[in-house]
Amino acid sequence: MQDDSEAQAYRLNPADSSVVRLAQLTDCHILADAQDCLKGMNTRASFEAVCDSLMSNHADLDLLLATGDLSQDASSASYHYLAQRFDALRRPVFWLPGNHDDAESMRAQLRGEWIFAHKQLLAGNWLIVLLDSTLPGETGGQLSAAQLEFLDTSLQANASLHALVCLHHQALPAGSEWIDQLGLAQSERLTDTIKSHPNVRAVLWGHVHQQAHRHIDGIEWMSTPSTCVQFKPGSKTFALDDLAPGYRRIELHADGRIVTEVHRLGQGNFSARE
Repeated sequence: MQDDSEAQAYRLNPADSSVVRLAQLTDCHILADAQDCLKGMNTRASFEAVCDSLMSNHADLDLLLATGDLSQDASSASYHYLAQRFDALRRPVFWLPGNHDDAESMRAQLRGEWIFAHKQLLAGNWLIVLLDSTLPGETGGQLSAAQLEFLDTSLQANASLHALVCLHHQALPAGSEWIDQLGLAQSERLTDTIKSHPNVRAVLWGHVHQQAHRHIDGIEWMSTPSTCVQFKPGSKTFALDDLAPGYRRIELHADGRIVTEVHRLGQGNFSARE
């Protein structure tokens, strides 16, 4: 359950008032043991390589968004590791939980100088809202009435700002039958809320371990690759892709424009197996 401090807005002053520069890291699936692997891939090694690439190529970042399934096993060791790694990036990191995470453990253990649990962020001409779409014990997700009310209230209170809405589960079908059965239930409740607020410019999520970008009625709808294993697009049943781990970089311009691109590691450095 979201506490009062998380609901309060965090104010961040970007280095350039005309644009907010951020990156999304998602679906890291960090395990308790540093040697453990997911589908044959060491998720700590791939995460570190993604972070190294991110900071080498985009030192101008104002903030990072970590959009769930940060841990694979919700272990204390995984969150302590993530806290150390996030702090080492020396950029404000804002997180939300995924279905593999434990939100209470994250609140208690994912802490650091540069890590923030706030679910509203005010930066330049932008509002960023982070939602919890998880259901206890379930792979699929759903936004509770309280989360939808939080979104509606935040958007209404900041109607003069452009808005980016973030969650873990896919807001639109990914086109892969198996993962869409484990997506966001009653997703129309989210889209209806968004449609009632013309300041929403984009919706961003993880969960599907693949990239997508659709432009619908003036809103950008985006999913982002995992920092570890990738899922094959358009697959009826579970299947891994051979694409490399990656992240998404986003520029939020003061006039409401969004410039975004997915970046991946070089092929062959990390591979998964079923």
